[in-house]
Amino acid sequence: MILHVDMDAFYASVEERDDPRLVGKPVVVGGTAEGRGVVAAANYVARRFGVHSAMPAVTARRLCPQAVFLPVRMRHYAEISQQIRAIFEQYTPLVEPLSLDEAFLDVTGSEHMFGSAAEIGRRIKQQILDELRLVASVGAAPNKFVAKIASDVHKPDALVLVAPSEVQAFLDPLPVGRIWGVGKVTNQVFERFGIRTIGQLRALPQETIAGLFGSSGEHYWKLAHGIDDRRVVPDREAKSISNETTFAEDIDDKESLRAWLLELVEQVGRRLRRHGLKGRTVELKVRFADFQTISRSQTLTEPTNVTDELWQAAVELLTKRLPAGHLPVRLLGMGVTGLETQPTQGLLFDDEERQKQRQLDNVADQIKERFGGGALGRASGLVHEARRKPRR
Repeated sequence: MILHVDMDAFYASVEERDDPRLVGKPVVVGGTAEGRGVVAAANYVARRFGVHSAMPAVTARRLCPQAVFLPVRMRHYAEISQQIRAIFEQYTPLVEPLSLDEAFLDVTGSEHMFGSAAEIGRRIKQQILDELRLVASVGAAPNKFVAKIASDVHKPDALVLVAPSEVQAFLDPLPVGRIWGVGKVTNQVFERFGIRTIGQLRALPQETIAGLFGSSGEHYWKLAHGIDDRRVVPDREAKSISNETTFAEDIDDKESLRAWLLELVEQVGRRLRRHGLKGRTVELKVRFADFQTISRSQTLTEPTNVTDELWQAAVELLTKRLPAGHLPVRLLGMGVTGLETQPTQGLLFDDEERQKQRQLDNVADQIKERFGGGALGRASGLVHEARRKPRR
């Protein structure tokens, strides 16, 4: 069985935990009360006013003028994310992080030690609450697709078990938009054919769906039938390491996209170094407002896990390799492939700044592991921080 663990309103919940005076008030993380910047996260009180992540702060302020706006403390959230990850690894070594606030866990081999998947999910939720005073939602199911939906359907503070025999009964009533890859445009096609639920999609022959959507049709058909064969892959076993985020609203502001990309790069860099990995090829994934998805890549002269080197390659892909005049962006992802575990010889004429960045990354990771995420920050990170717009 697979668990999907998703922290509820993670950034905002951390801020409420650290300052109990915020509890019960609408809290917006990111942006400013003057309307500058972009919302990174909103607590459930603010969401009742229509505020959500990736929304311009000026819109959030108009919808909820009484909201408390707080700056993003990314290093602090990353430190707490590491503590959550440590709890996961008490129950299974098969942990696949998706971002700072969510991960898949394969607990199949752990059930004889800790009980059923539902019991493991309950224990993880309780341990996170007891030790970190934060709330997680957990979905337990036979595969990733169903587990991820299960963690989301009754948020916040959810614990939903979908047994193998219950998969179709669980999926059938849900909107067809719950299927990965079904966005606004695809949904409109389904609407024209009177298909509104996963059950209605499942009733169609596979050939009919393929006729409508081509190669994507098989993907939709499989997920409608609850078929997802992907396994949980820990970082140390992965052929690539990546992170991506889907925006609540499409983004066309270049500086916002750069800032979101920077956070993805920093997360990927930390994951590479944590497992002693380096990668040779940096990849960028972009999905536009019309759901067209493109990938761009750049192969480096030698494998690296230096955040600044990954950032330079990724931002070049973002700023120079996308189509001119492209539509607003719905999804942004960054990853590294061509992984290797053996240390590589630096170039003979490696410049001093490059060596410095590599050493700073290694020392910073060690200090953060011992003293916490806020103990040290890279000088280059401070420069980026000044121009970053936060994300969820």
